[in-house]
Amino acid sequence: MKLIPELVAAAPAIGAIRRDIHAHPELCFKEERTADVVAAQLTAWGIPIHRGMGTTGVVGIVKAGTSNRAIGLRADMDALPMQEFNTFAHASQHAGKMHACGHDGHTAMLLAAAQQFAKQRNFDGTVYLIFQPAEEGGGGAREMIKDGLFEQFPMEAVFGMHNWPGSEVGKFAVSAGPVMASSNEFTVTIRGKGGHAAMPHNGLDPVPVACQMVQAFQTIISRNKKPIDAGVISVTMIHAGEATNVIPDSCELRGTVRTFSIEVLDMIEQRMGEIAKHTAAAFGMECSFEFVRNYPPTINAAKEAEFARKVMASIVGEANVTAQEPTMGAEDFAYMLMAKPGCYAFIANGDGAHREMGHGGGPCMLHNPSYDFNDALIPLGATYWVKLAEAWLA
Repeated sequence: MKLIPELVAAAPAIGAIRRDIHAHPELCFKEERTADVVAAQLTAWGIPIHRGMGTTGVVGIVKAGTSNRAIGLRADMDALPMQEFNTFAHASQHAGKMHACGHDGHTAMLLAAAQQFAKQRNFDGTVYLIFQPAEEGGGGAREMIKDGLFEQFPMEAVFGMHNWPGSEVGKFAVSAGPVMASSNEFTVTIRGKGGHAAMPHNGLDPVPVACQMVQAFQTIISRNKKPIDAGVISVTMIHAGEATNVIPDSCELRGTVRTFSIEVLDMIEQRMGEIAKHTAAAFGMECSFEFVRNYPPTINAAKEAEFARKVMASIVGEANVTAQEPTMGAEDFAYMLMAKPGCYAFIANGDGAHREMGHGGGPCMLHNPSYDFNDALIPLGATYWVKLAEAWLA
């Protein structure tokens, strides 16, 4: 690997910052201490900052030369509402909160790059360092955009990166097109008529109707959607009844829908609503159908993805830059890619498991109570950020 020597030398100090952030996790839109840490470091390095965008977001501004061209680099800062199982010295000090997805590491990699930019500005233009809140369900990217991110900091393109357990450190993955799915939630409430379980003919039982709906929803995937289009409907919750001998008045279904395109999403939402309404009606009942769209699909622009791939290959070699296998996970960087050309890539994190827990690795280690970001990625990820910006603004 062709790492920037200064970044290798600075990695232990940046790693200490990463572990401090890991020990003090903050949930979406509450990243006040984390934002303070980021702002203090940028200011100490002489980088002007803007605070408060998207509630707790921080934007660093690094200028060099005379060009008006600009690039945006984004890292997320928030943690997850889950209990950490690790017992190492930098484990979470806040019960029920944990950096289980590596956002502490994402922040650290961008901070390392920021320090290098401050020392050696080998580019002509502006690098915007975007430290974003609330990726984990809060839509922090959307909120920063609403607050004028791209108006106040005009940039040609924006790039993001996520650590990916299950692959050897020293590898990247990037591809054009959809790389992460849209995330959506639904609730169906079937209204029947309760009664004694021994006399079902005197009521309207919503439970078998719910079962019919669960099965019918899957025909949308198998019979309404093109086989080559990706889509997943998962009914994950069924709530009904309070006693074994009582037919309930209502039954509620809840779950998620994932797609790689808005067109498929539109079709699924429409068909689910029709199936729910007409299935209930066929049994003499009524139902309500609520569909909430959370994050859109993350779709990389072809030009920017290829640009990123070439930069990665210059660091780790062509053989270590692979095609990105799309995942049905979701990412709110999608909002930024809807507003600007750009690219969201994966950087291999090793197995993603802390050895003391004895777990194996793999992508499942994300959102896992024994997860810990691999500090070996800090100089590699930061080298990528620096070389990307320098090549873009050459």
